[in-house]
Amino acid sequence: MSVYTQLTDDQFAAFCQSFGVSFARAIPITQGIKNSNWFIQTTDDTDGAPSYVFTLFEERPPADIEKMAVILNQLDGKLPVAAPLAVIESEAARTDNDKRYVIHYEDKAITLVPCLAGAHPEQTTQAMCHEIGAALALLHETLQALQPSEQYGVPLYPWSDVRDRESQFMPSDEAKLMRDIWHAYTQLPLATLPKGLCHLDMFADNTLWNLSLNNSQKGEARLTGLLDFTEVSAEHYVMDIAITINDFCTTWGDAEQGESVNFDRSKMAAFLQGYESKRPLGADEKRALPVMLAKAAVIFWLLRLNVIHYNRTEGRTGDNIMVKNPDLMKRLSAYHWSHVEKAQNTVFVLLNTHSNTDQNNQIVGVFSSITQAEQAREQLIRDQLTPDQLSNHSHFLIKEYTLDQLL
Repeated sequence: MSVYTQLTDDQFAAFCQSFGVSFARAIPITQGIKNSNWFIQTTDDTDGAPSYVFTLFEERPPADIEKMAVILNQLDGKLPVAAPLAVIESEAARTDNDKRYVIHYEDKAITLVPCLAGAHPEQTTQAMCHEIGAALALLHETLQALQPSEQYGVPLYPWSDVRDRESQFMPSDEAKLMRDIWHAYTQLPLATLPKGLCHLDMFADNTLWNLSLNNSQKGEARLTGLLDFTEVSAEHYVMDIAITINDFCTTWGDAEQGESVNFDRSKMAAFLQGYESKRPLGADEKRALPVMLAKAAVIFWLLRLNVIHYNRTEGRTGDNIMVKNPDLMKRLSAYHWSHVEKAQNTVFVLLNTHSNTDQNNQIVGVFSSITQAEQAREQLIRDQLTPDQLSNHSHFLIKEYTLDQLL
């Protein structure tokens, strides 16, 4: 992540000693956009590999980071997370049940966590989407033990304020897109959608995987780390699902590729299958998902605009400051919204083109959204096709039909 606050080696050494760690070297981490982070090499790291990640939280108050430490300890042992080290207390200050995980520097919080093995994936696969879906569901289930959830999560950011500020400077078509998506979101049955503690930033670059050549060739990449729990809040689970899908199921082209945005709906179907293997979605959640996908993209569109605004007002400049292109999320918002608009007057019919019956193209399902039709198709492919047939999706076709029209 970006480095905003500069520390000396003497300061690093003193902070690390508070956690019982012998400091040798700090290496800046420049990916990301919010906090200042460094890898820490210790005097025991003979091979030169860092053992810890040192984070100075630029915006979140220390009390919020203390809550994050409780959340990570709740997940520790069930999911691959890096729980913060406890501060070494004197005998007089030590209590059995009151550990401290945060130290303060100029009203900012500092934590030290073990490095996790693995690497960030440059591209995701269907298998990885399935696994991260199952992991997110397990996260949702595990954190239900922390009640009331609002006391453990940080407050949700007032994105409507950012929307009102930024929309003044947008072209009219962009402002309308954002306004339409926001209105559709408010029309969802929000009061009845299940909610609890959510990660809300589960992008691929906040995960680690075993991506060794042998495993990659066999399609056996395994999740080894979940990172960045600073945004954990009490929110609708389907919003957390949408945020994760938006990154894991999208291929983001680099500048040489014209910064293209390519959403893969087969990856989304795999993600949902993985998620529902741990926590089945309710009917209202399935109906809400298409709008949530659009709203989640809008939130990250606004987040990136807000970072640009914040850097400008704070005078932040330099090579260590990373800014992500907000237009990518704008394009993803438009893509999802086009599917929402289309689905309002469309049904999706799932056909078996290799039915054993006398009729060709036997209808096996009719769905109100392409997402549900694709998820059903993926399940049928897994359940009914032989291993030799699995790569041939043409056994099951999805056709779209506009309502109230002659065929």
